[in-house]
Amino acid sequence: MADALPATMRAVMLTGFGGFEKLEIRSDVPVPTPRAGEVLIRIGAAAVNNTDINTRIGWYSKAVTDATSTGGQEGFAETAGDGWSGAAFKFPRIQGIDGCGRIVSTGTGVDQSRIGERVLIDPLIKDAAGALGYMGSEYDGAFADYVCVPAVNALRVQSDLSDAELASFPCAYSTAENILTRLDLTSGQTVLVTGASGGVGVAAVQLAKRRRAHVIAIAGVDKIDAVRALGADHVIPRDADLRATLGANCVDAVVDIIGGPQFPALLDCIRPGGRYGVSGAIAGPIVELDLRTLYLKDLRLIGCTIPEADVFPRLVQIIENREIEPVIDRSYPLEDIAAAQQRFLEKRHVGKIVLTVHG
Repeated sequence: MADALPATMRAVMLTGFGGFEKLEIRSDVPVPTPRAGEVLIRIGAAAVNNTDINTRIGWYSKAVTDATSTGGQEGFAETAGDGWSGAAFKFPRIQGIDGCGRIVSTGTGVDQSRIGERVLIDPLIKDAAGALGYMGSEYDGAFADYVCVPAVNALRVQSDLSDAELASFPCAYSTAENILTRLDLTSGQTVLVTGASGGVGVAAVQLAKRRRAHVIAIAGVDKIDAVRALGADHVIPRDADLRATLGANCVDAVVDIIGGPQFPALLDCIRPGGRYGVSGAIAGPIVELDLRTLYLKDLRLIGCTIPEADVFPRLVQIIENREIEPVIDRSYPLEDIAAAQQRFLEKRHVGKIVLTVHG
């Protein structure tokens, strides 16, 4: 028998594009009721990601061309209101793309024996018509006491890691594993990882080493030792001249989550026939591309947003097997979300910043 559920819950409501004032912390939000095929999850912990901040500040709008840091505090005045998919963003929205917790209620068509299961939430949700959206963007997310998701998105996880540790994995690590999958990175190949101290960068380093690749990482000079400890074979300072430091045609693939002015040098580093995978552009979305570099070197440029179907189940298995380890910089209570995002924007962290909810 499931415990009685409260009528209302705490949640962080995003009320519009802008600064931290758009994050409204409320305690009177109705607890959602699972519909057919859904489960209700009591959130133990949720993690902070670039996408949460990018959405809050309106950076996904094509009207914005600056680095995310330019509007990280106050948001972008020029945002046109479109989200990552190009569709108009709908407010209010409970953000939070990462979540770990326990199933406390089920909708019709879901076996009630699932109540009590500890789960990681796959944030990519498919509606009845087959359209794709993300938790915390098109659907309410994990910055709340409870969240409803399709039962197929709640993957049972058996682990002695804490909720906060488990919540550090879903978005960043599925993003990194998807890029590596799309790049077809294999044992013995060399991969260059930008932004290697952030969530996706840390994940890419760990998961590339799991594939027995040779990893060259780029990170701030004060984070080099921490990134090397994750398994990177070689770490380059973020402001280094890549052409002078590495030379041309030296890597098989690039995992890029930074973008910006470094883009041409990244392509120069890739061997003929190599691959470039991107899933972020925090240093700026508008880059310079010499098409001769692209076609004369037979390069493949791969944009990565929607994970392959097998990525998230494989990630859960990797976690259960302890083939990777969580890397957490700091935890905050849910109510301190603004402080957590401020810490994220300062870029002094290595790994993930986590919000504890019921953990």
